[in-house]
Amino acid sequence: MKTTRKTYPSDLNDQEWAYLEAFIPAAKSGGRPSKYSRREIVNAILYVLRAGGSWRMLPHDFPPWASVYGYFRRWCQAGIWQRVHDHLRSRYRETLGRNPCPSAGAVDSQSVKTTEKGGEKAGMDTRK
Repeated sequence: MKTTRKTYPSDLNDQEWAYLEAFIPAAKSGGRPSKYSRREIVNAILYVLRAGGSWRMLPHDFPPWASVYGYFRRWCQAGIWQRVHDHLRSRYRETLGRNPCPSAGAVDSQSVKTTEKGGEKAGMDTRK
């Protein structure tokens, strides 16, 4: 089902959709047929995530924000996005000639914030 709306930079191309489609659950059989294509739902999700806006600010040429958010939430709870992430990470590591599953991780101690600083810090007490 091709869309008649304008395209956005976050939209999937045909090759990307062909890959991702295998992870997205098909519409359930029986009941009311889907009003929106799965590809349009995914494109709307990617728009919100890429643009950094709120769900309610989704442009009107996408499916309604509540429907898009509903799919996003259900797919998060079902672990769909985690499976997509894990599979893409494995494929990328293989293209680099590395083991598909990372065996170790590193945390940059300069980037990790801690709340274990004790006492007052000079110049930070605004209650005086």
